[in-house]
Amino acid sequence: MALQPVVKRSVSGDVFEQIAADVLSGELAPGATLPSERQLAEALGVSRPAVREALQRLAAAGLVSVRQGDATTVLDYRRGAGLEVLPRLLVQGGELDPAVARSILEARLHNGPKVAELAAARMATPDADQPHSSTAGENGAIRESVRAALTNSVEALATDTDPVQQQRHAMDFWDHVVDAADSIVFRLMFNMLRAAYEPALVALAPIMSAEVGNVGAYRELAAAIVAGRPQEAAETARALLEPATTALIAVLSGH
Repeated sequence: MALQPVVKRSVSGDVFEQIAADVLSGELAPGATLPSERQLAEALGVSRPAVREALQRLAAAGLVSVRQGDATTVLDYRRGAGLEVLPRLLVQGGELDPAVARSILEARLHNGPKVAELAAARMATPDADQPHSSTAGENGAIRESVRAALTNSVEALATDTDPVQQQRHAMDFWDHVVDAADSIVFRLMFNMLRAAYEPALVALAPIMSAEVGNVGAYRELAAAIVAGRPQEAAETARALLEPATTALIAVLSGH
């Protein structure tokens, strides 16, 4: 008998998800007002503290505006929300939103080469902002750590024949590239894009197989990054990402 851990459900989390889904789907339009905490608690069959906590989370996500003693107003998430809503926008009601998927793919194609370029630039000058703070030995250790991480991901990609697992290895490869780029903005963007992308791994496997199976390109990209060749890294990354991205966008567009 295989036992699985029991997942504890959060009441406030359930309230958050229900209202967030209505905001992101447009069922609750910008400018609409929510019922009072008491009314929401009664309608949902939960406590007022649970509703209050959910509303605070919604406000932090940029989905509603909560004012003490005033009505809670729905905001335009396109103006105030962050990337954390992206996974919820991608799949709504069990259906993939083609426009959101296209946007994710376009961001992937634009950001991938830039992240690779930046990672290679960091390898060329690992401490460019503090040129006297690190010894040559430490710089070499940084480069060796990046080389080992990228190599391990490429070898895992080369030896695994499962198309879904290959995508996971490819994401791990890019995770290390983002680490090497040492940019908190790219890191947070990557985290959200990955969270949005992972639920679709099985569906995307047929189209992504050519990309994740192109082990030679991953090796070339890793070599360019470790050697500190930014332009080559950017060009190699674009050549790697563009075919599958173009094909996926064509599918989403119905072409």
